[in-house]
Parts: sequence; C-alpha cells; structure tokens
Amino acid sequence: MPVKHIRMRMPAAVAALFLVLCALVQPAGAQQPPQAAVQALATAGFGAKAALLEQIADSGEPWARPVLQALLDGDLKMRKADGQVVLTRPSADGFALYDPIDGQELGQAGRFDLKRLAINNALRGQLRTLIATLSLGDPDPARRRAAVRALYDEIDPAMVARLRDRQAAERDGDVREAIDIALALADLKSGDDAARIAAAEHLSGSVEPDVRVALAAVAQDTGQPDAVRAAARRARASSDTWVSIYRGIETAFFGMSLGSVLLLASIGLAISFGVMGVINMAHGEFLMLGAYTTFVVQQWVPVNWSLPLAIPLAFLVAGAVGVLLERCLIRFLYGRPLETLLATFGVSLILQQAVRTVFSPLNRQVATPDWMSGSVALNPALSLTLNRLYIVAFSLVVFALLLAVLRYTRFGLELRAVSQNRAMARALGVRSARVDALTFGLGAGVAGVGGVALSQLTNVGPNLGQGYIVDAFLVVVFGGVGNLWGTFTAALSLGVANKLMEPWVGAVLAKILVLVFIILFIQRRPRGLFPQRGRAVEV
Repeated sequence: MPVKHIRMRMPAAVAALFLVLCALVQPAGAQQPPQAAVQALATAGFGAKAALLEQIADSGEPWARPVLQALLDGDLKMRKADGQVVLTRPSADGFALYDPIDGQELGQAGRFDLKRLAINNALRGQLRTLIATLSLGDPDPARRRAAVRALYDEIDPAMVARLRDRQAAERDGDVREAIDIALALADLKSGDDAARIAAAEHLSGSVEPDVRVALAAVAQDTGQPDAVRAAARRARASSDTWVSIYRGIETAFFGMSLGSVLLLASIGLAISFGVMGVINMAHGEFLMLGAYTTFVVQQWVPVNWSLPLAIPLAFLVAGAVGVLLERCLIRFLYGRPLETLLATFGVSLILQQAVRTVFSPLNRQVATPDWMSGSVALNPALSLTLNRLYIVAFSLVVFALLLAVLRYTRFGLELRAVSQNRAMARALGVRSARVDALTFGLGAGVAGVGGVALSQLTNVGPNLGQGYIVDAFLVVVFGGVGNLWGTFTAALSLGVANKLMEPWVGAVLAKILVLVFIILFIQRRPRGLFPQRGRAVEV
C-alpha cells in the first residue's frame, strides 16, 4: 500500500516541480511591458538596451518615438533619488521633469540629481534606424521625408524591405523621391554590378550630401569593376554641375539682397541729387539714424512687433532731420556744389559724434524677429535666408510706393516739374523752395527706412552709413541722375556683379573692378544708363 501510493504520487511530484521551475524561468525569458522596458533602460547594459529599444519600438505606443528621440538627444535621464527614468527639459532652476509615458509633470531637479542614460555608437545607429522606421508612418509628409533621408547613410536589408513596402503605399511625390534615392543607395552597395550601374544612373545629378559621398567612394574604389566606377564618376560629375549651378543661384540671391540695400540707400540720394543738384555727403548718416531708431524701438516694444513700428518712425525721424538740414543749411548753398559737399561732410561728422555721445561708440545689436529668422531650403544645395528674402521684398515695395507717389500725387507732379525745368515750374506757380525741402526730407526718410533693413544684416554703429555712401553715389551715377528706374537697375546690377566676383577675386578687388567698370562706362555715357530729360538738362 505505501509503496503503491509512492509510485502513484511520483509523476505528480515531478510535474509540480516542473511547473515551479517553469514559473521561475518564465519571467526572465518573457518580454516586459513597454512601460517597464523604459524604466529598465536605467540599469541595463548596452546589449540589454538594444533588446529593450526593439521592444519599445515594436510596442506601437504613441510615446515610443518621442522616448527614443529623447534618449538619442540625451534628454532621457535617471533620477538618482529613486532610480526612475524621466524626461527632462531645461528650466531656470535646472531641469523640469516629466513622465516619459504620459507626460505628467514630476517636478524639478538639479543637474547633479540626475544621471544621463549612457548609449554607445551602436545604440545611436540603432536609435536612428528605429526612429526613422516609426516615422515612416507619420501623417506629416515632411517628417516621413526626413525619416527616409536619415536612412541614407546606412540601410540594412530589413529596412530595404520596409522601404519597398512603403514605396507602394506612398502618395506624396517628395517622399517617394526620397525612398527611390534610399533604395538606389542600397543597390549601389549591393553585389550586383548591373544593379549598381543602374543605381548610379538613377542618382546622377542628385545634390544630396550622402549621395555625393557614396558616388565618390565608388568612383575612387579601385577594387570595383571599371563599368561601375565609370557610372559613378558620370553621376558624381553631373551632381557637381548642379551643385555649382545652385551655388551660383545662391550667390546671385546674396547679390540681390546687397542690391536691395543699395537701392534703399541710394534711391533717396537719386531724388535729392536729381532735383536740387546737391551732393549730400551726410546721406549715409540718415541710414544710421534709421538703424538707431530700430534699436530704440526694440527697447520698448517686443521684438516681433518692433520692425512694423520702426519703419514709419525711422522714416519720420530721418525725414525730419533731412528737412531741418535743408532749411537751415543747404538752401543757402544751392549752385555751389563744392561748398555743399564740404558742409554736408561736416554735418555727417556732427551726426556721428552726436550718436556716439547718446548711444556710446560701441556697436548695438538689433534682434531679428522670429518671423524673419531661419531659411527656406529649396534643396540640400540651395538655401535662402528669410531675413534677406524679406529685405528684397521690402525694397521692391518701397520702390513701388515711391513710384506711385511721384506719378499719382500733386507733390510728385511738382517734383518732376522742378527737376525738369525749375524756372518754368516757378513761373507756373510751383513753390520750388517747398518742393526742395519736401524732396530732401523724402530722400532722407527713404534712407532711414533703408537703415531699418540694414539693421537686420549688420550691427548698428556710428560708422554704419560710411560703408554705403560711396556705393550709393556709384549707383546714382551709373543709373542716371534723378532716374528711379536707372537707380533700380544700377543697384541690383552692381550688387549681383559684386557678389558674383567675390568668390573669384575677393571682396576688395571686386569693388575695385566695379569702380573701374563704372569709370569706363561713364566715359562712354556720362549721363548713365537712363539719362534725365528736360529743357534744363544740358545737351
């Protein structure tokens, strides 16, 4: 009886022991919940972290990608007090802490209260791949395209398969193009020579940096077949050609922005010089006054609202100083150009010293509003800065408004009459003295508006206008005295020509060449591109 009882109970005992062992072993082999996997990153080694990262990415949770990105950026840390993994954001008191799962605020912590989660280069590469994989399904096409471009450097076979699946479902053209480039880069590294040649032909002309590096590596690899290397060389040559074209376009854009500043600086000078024949050496200081007006406005008004307010104020300030200068000094020197030149040069020195006394000789920094910061990247080889785009557009608007004033207002009619034949205009009842004052004030005000634009490109200082007065006179002489369209054409032409020559001969020699060209041009056409017409003009 006892023996039989023991024999019957042995299988049950073995089964119970087996179940206990399975219960002990199962938790070690089973995957943890995704939330627990995030917390386990605090103590896991590099090898274990790789498995945990895969588990987090495969969870499909909406917080998975932000957590992985935070780990890659170094924003995922462990709180030393309790070992909890937290998401950190810089704050005034150190770091603000958040729960990486639900984003709940967890208070503040100092720098020494936290420990950064360590990762190595292998984990960084894994993180980039996982983040890109998760981003492939993002509803935002820009993020999907950025995710695909992040894979250009290294694509494993598993990712190639995912990209091919995504290629069939993708509807956005830019994202499809990025996927095509990624797959071509993968084929370029394959062992099939025909596929590599086809990939090189597909990548021909691409300006993506990773593509150009990959093509150069294949073209220079002596271990590759000659046909593959030749295809890579042709593709890289085509890419270099397009990069040169885009760089030329970018240089021309910088020249247009310089020409826009020259236009704003010289258009007022062209008006006053054309109507009154005054060589105003203090015109650059009106630019300076406009720039300092912008600086003063920013001390009282938020930066994002400062420029819309500074533009009319700069026009009024510089214009008022211009009217005062004409009424108090220049009106007594008409017909004596040399004395006018010397007098206005003295005024420029007085204005510079006055600014030094009020604001100190140090340069002042004018902040750029958020809506003017950054750039527009048309492609990896061509990027246009927003502040220069706004300046180009702003100069065109000012030019159009000035044309409208001169064409459709009574003041514009009187100004044109005085500039063409002063004696006849006075005989018809035009008050030429009033026109002179308002014209000089208008030119000074436009220069002040130009100073607002110039404050977004350089520091504001007492000598700001001195760097543009000579160029402004060159623009006026080259375009034709008193002709706005000539000033417009000359400003943009000289700005673009200057910037196009700078990469070849340097900034100083480029200015010298421009000056030599203008001297030779004036020898053939003394009145400039668009000479002034009227009975008072000498024949």
